[in-house]
Amino acid sequence: MKITKVDVYMLDATVQRASRRPVIARVHTDEGIYGDGEAGIALGTGAPAAFGMVQDLARLIIGMDPMNTEQIWHRLLKSSFWGMGGGPVVFAGISALDIALMDIKGKTLGVPVYQLLGGKCRSEMRCYASQLQFGWMDKTGPYGKTEDYVLIVQYALDQGYDCVKIDFTQFDREGKRMATTAAEGILTRPFINMIDERMGAIREHCGWDFDLIVENHCRTDAVSGTMIGELCDKYKVMAYEEPAMPLNPEMHRVIREKIKTPIATGERVFGSWGFYQFLKQDAVQLIQPDICNCGGLTEGKKICDLAAIFDATVQAHCAGSPISTAAALHLEAAIPNFCIHEHHYRSTQPALTVLCKYNYQPKNGKYAVPELPGLGQELSEHAIETALMHACVDEYWRGL
Repeated sequence: MKITKVDVYMLDATVQRASRRPVIARVHTDEGIYGDGEAGIALGTGAPAAFGMVQDLARLIIGMDPMNTEQIWHRLLKSSFWGMGGGPVVFAGISALDIALMDIKGKTLGVPVYQLLGGKCRSEMRCYASQLQFGWMDKTGPYGKTEDYVLIVQYALDQGYDCVKIDFTQFDREGKRMATTAAEGILTRPFINMIDERMGAIREHCGWDFDLIVENHCRTDAVSGTMIGELCDKYKVMAYEEPAMPLNPEMHRVIREKIKTPIATGERVFGSWGFYQFLKQDAVQLIQPDICNCGGLTEGKKICDLAAIFDATVQAHCAGSPISTAAALHLEAAIPNFCIHEHHYRSTQPALTVLCKYNYQPKNGKYAVPELPGLGQELSEHAIETALMHACVDEYWRGL
């Protein structure tokens, strides 16, 4: 079997959010079997870079045997020059192709991808309702008033979830997006009071028998991150996510030493080398690799195994198309140190679910792993027909 061409699509999810443009690689073989994979920097400003990087990397694998995933992974890493320096663009491109190849391997062997990763440790995954500051399901934010946070958390709990995640630093009391510098340094008393009120009201009205994850999206630093971390201790938060710049693991360790709440990070950390810098100094207790930018399933499994050595648990970051969700579920099903699955607010929205053939959703806060051969998920005809951009890398590109 040989790889004959790679189609690269930038998809349209602009009904939901203008900056969300999933980038998908579809790898074709001479036996008619194809696989889909996703580059995980489609949100924010990274989509055009990922679209180009997948094309550049794809020409390196034309003519290779798609079953040799380890060989191909190392070729992509070392023949791309920049791969050995890490970073989101190169690793997102590697991830997209690796996931697509694992999809092909599963389809060829007639087994779900989790079987290629060691088999199932569990049949269903506990999941949490993520990013409730934006809303949930049919209820749309953003939210500013304390009572709105209470109502949206209760709405998710009523649907069977027993864990939610919120970024309390993103919107002010009027629901307006706060400046990126607002949460840096020594925080003002009104800012701290706003977060304290939101956390306190949620615990007072919704109770203490559910888990709360607090997310900062790296807006805070060692000083402000510690100040909010003290509130996390006060309200018994399950995990405290991205409290500092991910390029500086030591600042996570500084915060970790001052609070009791476990630290979570990883969606902007790339490869096992990047995660090792956090793990070796106990700067993170819950790693959150994005399978679509950490290096794909091949590298993602190694990252999870590395975390196990340091007694760290895993929750894959999951904020892309249903392709990324399927990849995360297969990995999480196969690892013993799984903690919880992220079910993002955007993953409930039609603008994303319409992009793929199957609409897998949790039931009562639990997600089942797909059982079809390969990923058990693929692009829909609608996604292909409405793609914002399309490129095809074939034999002609091989020598360029």
